[in-house]
Formats: sequence, C-alpha cells, structure tokens
Amino acid sequence: MQILIGIGAVIIGYILGSIPFGLIIVKLKTGKDIRTVESGRTGGTNAVRAAGFMAGFLTALLDILKGAAAVWIAQALSPEYRLIHVLAPVAAILGHNYSIFLIERDKNGKIRFRGGAGGAPALGGAMGLWWPMFPIVFTVGLITWFTIGIASVTTMIVGLIVIIVFAIRASLGLQDPTDIWYGLISELLLLWALRPNIQKLLNGNERVIKYSLNGWLRARKELKAESNK
Repeated sequence: MQILIGIGAVIIGYILGSIPFGLIIVKLKTGKDIRTVESGRTGGTNAVRAAGFMAGFLTALLDILKGAAAVWIAQALSPEYRLIHVLAPVAAILGHNYSIFLIERDKNGKIRFRGGAGGAPALGGAMGLWWPMFPIVFTVGLITWFTIGIASVTTMIVGLIVIIVFAIRASLGLQDPTDIWYGLISELLLLWALRPNIQKLLNGNERVIKYSLNGWLRARKELKAESNK
C-alpha cells in the first residue's frame, strides 16, 4: 500500500511540474504564445523576453513552488521514505521540461512534449528538501547572472550548487545522503534540456545579457573596435 502511495506522490509531482505557468501568464498579459518567442521554452527567462520582468518573475516564483510543493506533498503522503521525497521533485522537473499539458506533433508527425529547462523547479525541489538552499542558490545565481550574464550558465549552476551543499551537509551528518542523488539527477536533467545552449556556448554565440559585467565588457570592446575603424 505504501509503495502505491509513493508512486502516487511521484505522479502528483509530475502533474504539478507540468503546469505551464509561463504560458498562462504570458498569454493573460500579452495574448502571445510563449512557445513562439525566442527559445520557445515556458520558463521565467523566456517569459521575461515575451512579457517583461514581472511576468518572468512571477513565472519563476510559481515554477519554484512547483518543485517545493512536490516535496511537501511527498513528505505528507509518505513521511518515512526519503527516496520518494527525492523522486517527487525530480518528477516535477520532468513535468516542467516535458509537460503533459503541452503535447504537440512536429513537422514529421512525431509527438513532442514542450516545456522549460527546469532550473526553477530544480531549485524548488532542493528548497523543499532543505529550505536554506533557496537563499544559497539564489545568491550564487544572482552573482552568476550579473557577472557572466548568461541565463543557461546560471541555470546549470543550480544543480551544481545543490550537489555541493548536500554533499557537504551529508558528510557532516546533517543531511540524508539520498538527497545528493537529487542534485545529481536534477543537474543531468538541466544539462540535457540545455543541449542547444551548451552548443551555443561552445560556438561562442550564446546570448549575453547587457545588464551584466560580461555584457558591459563586450559592449565596451565592440564600441572600442568601432571607434578604431
């Protein structure tokens, strides 16, 4: 019986993760379909591009809560099984990236699941397992965003920080070692979702936000090059 309850908690996590808040918020605010904007993802970064900062902020906040809620529900339904507490937010990330509500057919007629990259629900899941993870990742992410200025790199940092912090806490006897697997799996899911961005990074043409140290230095370099012509 407990196994069935645990499976149910994981399924709930996937359904929660599948709720496309970015699509809903952008649609309500602008009438646009976020899937037709820039990367086509439904996360906070693309919501900013489609409908402005507040739309992106609200999207990111709700996506974080999806991951955290998946953990909290799993803890309530299956309090003794830590593995379920880890698998439920992993399912939320999968739901966010491959939403059951955003199924479509591509040009070749193949079924395709749309969604985001998973950074926000990954942070939410980590927060659900240990709430101080939120200010830690948020601070590191903010520093990364305003220095390196690349959204995909900031997203990849999430899983990496979770792995490091949970590993340190587990080595000190302060965290269940099972939680390290959450960090590892979530990082792998983020890397898989960001394959196109990683390729752009390798090619040197990934988007850099102008309101960052990297963006400012690039703009200064380009301005200097123009003045030397």
